[in-house]
Amino acid sequence: MNSKIISSAAKIERRKKIVRNVKLALLFVILLLVVLYIVMGILFHRGSFTITLDRNLYFERGIIIYDDPNYKVFRTELRVPTLEYFDNISGSWLPTDLADHEGGSHNGNNFLAYTFFIENVGDLITDYWSEIIIDDVTRNVDEAIRIKVYRNGDPITYAKIGGNGEPEPGTTPFKSDRLVARNHIMNFRPGDINKYTIVVWIEGNDPDTTDNILGGTIKLHKHFLSEVVEE
Repeated sequence: MNSKIISSAAKIERRKKIVRNVKLALLFVILLLVVLYIVMGILFHRGSFTITLDRNLYFERGIIIYDDPNYKVFRTELRVPTLEYFDNISGSWLPTDLADHEGGSHNGNNFLAYTFFIENVGDLITDYWSEIIIDDVTRNVDEAIRIKVYRNGDPITYAKIGGNGEPEPGTTPFKSDRLVARNHIMNFRPGDINKYTIVVWIEGNDPDTTDNILGGTIKLHKHFLSEVVEE
C-alpha cells in the first residue's frame, strides 16, 4: 500500500515538473518573440527609404547632407516619408518638374519623391561615392520597381534586369540583386552643391507587375561614403 502511495506521489511530482518546464519553455518563447518584435520594429521604424552619410565624409572632408537649404547642420541620416500603399502606375504619368522641388518630401499619387542636397563645406577638393542598396524585399516587388535619380536635373532610371536577360526599356540595370547603383563623384570643390531628387514607383508596364507582388514591400537606402570595396 505504501509503495503504491509513493509511486503515485512520484508520478504527480513528475507531472508537476513537466508542466512547470513546459510553462517555462512557453514563457521563454513568448519573451523571445516579444524581443524579436521590438527589434524588428526598431529596424523598420527607420522607414522604407533613408539617406545616410558616412561620418568620415563630414569629419575628414567637410561634406554634409540636408533637405532644407535654410537649415544646414551635420546629420548622418535623412528619413524619407513614404506611402502606406503603392499601386502601379506608368512612369510617363509622373510630373515633369519633380527635379525642380526646393527640398524635402513631395510624394504624389502612388509614387515617392524626395529632394535633398549634398554640399562641400570644407576647404579641399574631394570626391565621394554614392550607392543605393536594397535592405529588404518581399514578394519580389523589386522585379517591378523603378528608381529614378536626378542629380542636378539629369535623370537615370534604374530597374532590375528583365526576365529575358535584357534591360527594361529606358532603364539602367541594377548592379546586383542587392546593389541598385554605385557612382563615384570626383572633383567636388569647396562650395559645390549637388542636388538629388529620388523617385520610386511600381511600373505598371513591367511584365513582372502581376498579382504575385500584391502586398510586397521593399526597404532601400542611399548611402554616401568616402570609399568602397569593389565587388
